[in-house]
Amino acid sequence: MSLETARRVLRIEAQALQEVLERLDSSFERAVDLLGACKGRVVVTGMGKSGLIGRKISATLSSTGTPSFFLHPADALHGDLGMLTRGDSILAITYGGETEEILNLLETLKRLETPIVALTGNSRSTLAQASDVVIDVSVKEEACTLNLAPTASTTVAMAVGDALAVSLLERRGFKAHDFAALHPAGRLGKKLLRVEHLMHTGDAVPRVSPTTPMPATFHEMSAKKLGMTTVISADGKLLGILTDGDLRRLMEKHGGATLSMTAGDCMVRTPQTITPKLMASEALNLMEKKKITSVVVVDGSQKVLGVVHLHDLWTLELI
Repeated sequence: MSLETARRVLRIEAQALQEVLERLDSSFERAVDLLGACKGRVVVTGMGKSGLIGRKISATLSSTGTPSFFLHPADALHGDLGMLTRGDSILAITYGGETEEILNLLETLKRLETPIVALTGNSRSTLAQASDVVIDVSVKEEACTLNLAPTASTTVAMAVGDALAVSLLERRGFKAHDFAALHPAGRLGKKLLRVEHLMHTGDAVPRVSPTTPMPATFHEMSAKKLGMTTVISADGKLLGILTDGDLRRLMEKHGGATLSMTAGDCMVRTPQTITPKLMASEALNLMEKKKITSVVVVDGSQKVLGVVHLHDLWTLELI
């Protein structure tokens, strides 16, 4: 009986893959074009079983030359949207296309002008209508005896995600030596990703000058949502940082007088820094040991290149 069930499940899932193969069209090419043009990270999102598939797709993208991380849509609604920056693209996975947590992200994604590629079984869904590219991953039936548990549909979504990753690998000219650099001794994983692939850069990096008044400093920290700001010189070199914790301690010590100070008056002048070539796993170990949530990435002359947040590393599941 079990053997018969196994054969039926595999037959249904194999048929589902064959059907998606036969109907694959120009939308797939458009998706590869869109994700290949991404200047930031491919941010994969999905709830439940789709989320589990999304984590695997994100890992495959990262390990084959396309910087990516998984963003849980529920966590995003409670602060993790700060992980998104302009230049990122979204790969959203939801079979019905009406997942509430993902739909609640649309307003922010549109404001950030974030391109959306949807993997969905419902091309008429709300998500499909809001997306730039829709790839049809519908199935005639699930392999579940009750036709309820996501089985064939998740198999198809994962396979299409693999197809996107390999297509992007080829588009980027990712070679064997690149793969070897990310997977020493043939081990798959993300522990050797460099922080340069994960850090927040450009306008996403909070920056103030030492003469910036504290009210304006508060605003910069709030706007960039990394829980800190760098204090930099006119030529972009790091002079110090200010964190949420620093501000709380200043307010406890000086009260309202803090508002009359400048960033230079309040900054920590010897912050922890790292280089862009440091491995993500090493950065995570350092941040957990130092009990800090953000660390500044600098070059040899102390010029600020970016900021890595602890959430960026936790999302990679480096532990």
